[in-house]
Amino acid sequence: FEKWKTDSRRVSCPLEGTRLPLLKNNPKAQEEKHNMGLTFSAFWKRLFGNTEMRILMVGLDAAGKTTVLYKLKLGEVVTTIPTIGFNVETVEYKNINFTVWDVGGQDKIRPLWRHYYQNTQGIIFVVDSNDKERLDMAKEELDKMLQEDELRDAVVLVFANKQDLPHALKVKQITEALGLEKMRRQWYVQGTCATSGDGLYEGLDWLSSTLSKKK
Repeated sequence: FEKWKTDSRRVSCPLEGTRLPLLKNNPKAQEEKHNMGLTFSAFWKRLFGNTEMRILMVGLDAAGKTTVLYKLKLGEVVTTIPTIGFNVETVEYKNINFTVWDVGGQDKIRPLWRHYYQNTQGIIFVVDSNDKERLDMAKEELDKMLQEDELRDAVVLVFANKQDLPHALKVKQITEALGLEKMRRQWYVQGTCATSGDGLYEGLDWLSSTLSKKK
């Protein structure tokens, strides 16, 4: 018992008599913590960081482009008016930041699309699947756009939108009408309903997977 008492007196806390630096009173400690945080943040970003991708979203007027954009961005349906000019938003999905440029589709605005082509990696072409009368016009605009040299490496995702309407054309019919099978580039058609969000993220899955493989 005496031995145990003797030994116990020799046990001391390793921190006894040690004063830990308080960050708020120690600028050097604050700086070291900040630098360590930046280093860890950079390391984490290299491993799991977001990739930036520039996406151009076009299509004829009233196809639902702006509804698509804000459904992806906000997760809700917003009241839209015909886009005069453009909307631009960043949509984060699966470690990819898609900078999406939604450009107006009215006939007088379409010639301005070319001003947005530079550095575009992917195109989202939105089609109103219920607007059968203007499918030829949609094909013409898509063909014209894809002849531009600045878009030679861009992949094409077609949103066959408004699939909830009873007389909407199916994905296969949209594919044939746009002549996509003759296209010499990577493309994909996804049936969507912008108001409910159906199909939108499946399309982004294809886009993110395809663009990641191209890097």
